[in-house]
Formats: sequence, C-alpha cells, structure tokens
Amino acid sequence: MATVNLKFKASSVEGKPGSLYFQVIHRRTVRQVCTGYHVYPAEWDASCGRVTAVASPPERVDLVRAVREHVQQDRWRLLRLASEWEELGISFTADDLAASFREKLRQQSFKDFMLGIARQLRDSGQVRTSETYATTLKSFLRFTGDRDVRLDDLDRDLMLRYEAWLKRSGLVLNTVSFYMRILRATYNRAVERGLTEQRSPFRGVYTGVARTLKRAVPIQVIRRMKALDLSDAPLLDFSRDMFLFSFYTRGMSFVDMAYLRRNNLLAGVLVYCRRKTGQRLFVKWERCMQEIVDKYDAPATGYLLPIIRRSGDERAQYRNALHLVNCKLKTISAMMGLPVGLTMYVARHSWASIARSKRIPISVISEGMGHDSESTTQIYLASLDHSVVDRANELILRNI
Repeated sequence: MATVNLKFKASSVEGKPGSLYFQVIHRRTVRQVCTGYHVYPAEWDASCGRVTAVASPPERVDLVRAVREHVQQDRWRLLRLASEWEELGISFTADDLAASFREKLRQQSFKDFMLGIARQLRDSGQVRTSETYATTLKSFLRFTGDRDVRLDDLDRDLMLRYEAWLKRSGLVLNTVSFYMRILRATYNRAVERGLTEQRSPFRGVYTGVARTLKRAVPIQVIRRMKALDLSDAPLLDFSRDMFLFSFYTRGMSFVDMAYLRRNNLLAGVLVYCRRKTGQRLFVKWERCMQEIVDKYDAPATGYLLPIIRRSGDERAQYRNALHLVNCKLKTISAMMGLPVGLTMYVARHSWASIARSKRIPISVISEGMGHDSESTTQIYLASLDHSVVDRANELILRNI
C-alpha cells in the first residue's frame, strides 16, 4: 500500500518561505514530488503535517488557505492513482507513481494552468496582478486563434511567433515585454512544479524595458489647465480636477486616490499606503487640495474623493472612473491644442519632471520617474525625510 505524506523543507535563507513536497513511500522506496508551493515556517504545523493559516498575517490568510486546498487535492490525486493501480493488480514502484502523477499534471492545458495562477493571486488579495495575468492570457489566446496549448508545447519558436504577432499588431516594445514577462513567470511556475521541463522558450524574445517618449507637460500647461472654465461640462471639470489633485499630491496614482478615506487626512497630513508597493507616504495637505475635496464633498461615502460612490464592486467603480477620466482628459488635450495626450499618468510624470527642472536634488525625485524600474525610484524616496519632499511640493505649487 503506497503512502503519501506532505512535508515541509525550510529555506536556507532566513526570512524566506520554505518548500512543500510530497513524500511517496511504496515497497520501502521513498521518493519526493515537488508541489511548487511555498509557505513560511509559522504556516506549517509539523505535529499534524499540514499547512495552517493560524499564524499568518492578515494579508496572507487567503493565500495560505488556497495553498492548503491545492496540496490536499494533489495528495488525493496521488493516492487515488495508487489505489487504481492496486485494484487493477498493476505492479508499480514509487518512481512510477511520481512520474505518472507529473505526467497527468503535465497534460493540463496552459490556459487552465494560467487561470489557476490568476485565481490564486486574486484570492491572496493581489487583484491587480491577477488582472494582468488574465489580460496576458487573452492576448495569447487571440494569437493562437483561441486554440489552447499544452504546457509542453511552449517552445522558443512559438514565443518568437507570438512576439512577431504582437509587433505586427502595433504594440510598443514595453507592452511586448510586459506580456512576455508574465508568460515567462507562468512557465517558470510550471517548471518549478515539475509539470514541464525547462526548455528556455523565452530565450531570444524581448523582455527588457525600453525608454519611452517623455510624457510630461510643463508648468505653463498646468496653469492653463487650472484656469479653464469647464463649469458647463461637469465630466470634463471633474476629470481636470482629478488630474490636478494627482499633480498636487506629488503624482498620486489614480487607484490610490480612489481608495483615499477621510481618516487618511490627519492633522494637516495625508497619510496613505501605495496599493502597488505597500509603501507608506506622507503628503503635507495644501489649500489647493482642500478646494477640490470641498468641491466634491460626499461625506456619506467615507471616501475623500467621489470616485468610489457606493459599497460593493469598488474595483469595477475605480476602473470605470479611470477609463472615463482618461477619455475626458484627451478631450481637454484637444481643446488646449496639446501635443501630448493627457492621462492621469501624465500628472504623475509632470510633477517629477517639473521637480527636476526646479533643480530639486535627484535624491528627492529621480529624473521625472526616469529610472528603468519604479522600484529604483522608490528606494530613493523611501530614504528621505518627508519634510524635504513636502518643501519640494510647496516649491512646485507656488508656481500655479
């Protein structure tokens, strides 16, 4: 009778999660089968050999519970396979059982595997990342004509053809790289779980970050935009104000603006955590910010700005509002005869670019967010005294 036990191997690197694997024993032969899942030591109950979310921080509880469910299902599959062979009188070894289990998982379609990852990300609270996986999968399936492929079918030739298709579709290099990096991360997860062999299918395709054209407007444009009389066009007026609020708050992203609550404003300081990075930021509250909040006062919602207007489907409300605002900002761009199409991202880029033009030190703001990755910029900002950044913001706002 074969036995299958879940085991945990702690990482040799302190602070890193350890690996979960199955120990398969049959006829006194012991083999290991990688699960591809990782948990921290505190999330492993050695006394009963199971994953537990009891000691997990709140942000990991759903993820750990999902991992526990997945490994339980895989253990059941292994045991069922062994039971079927025993009932049929088939002689097998622990190696046979491990190899057959991997092969059955390998037959899983790439689409199903990637959708599974997207669900895990969503269940763990990483909604935005989950959406990027779903978007990438839709693009890849458009390329294949909605034809699914097996994990083993992903090879260098297929990825090169997909890259060429993306370029022919008119996508810029950074978008091509974005899709490729998501697919590569998915493939590497499959390799880690032993579902396919590492054949380096992304060798030769573009996965870098290309420098983009400058997407910033000068302070004169911000002044002109602020002075526009849009009282007869409420949606344009609202979109303009959201752009200005982002600029006033050092280029705050729209998603962070959407989820601001009134209790984020404390004693003249706006305190919030970036949803993208978790970094905690402090912004000195200025009169121009208060004027916008007063203009759209909606105390019943609990939010600072009227982007999310009701409880439930907050994410959908934010995304719909972002689409609307960016659409109306392009209308404003045309009205002003600007060569740059305005978006909420332009507000963020413009603050950084103007800060640089004011000779604010690179340690305060790095080349208008011109680093190859945003994480580099965050390293600079995280090390500063908040008062230095606030003084930089005051200097910029005086020119409006």
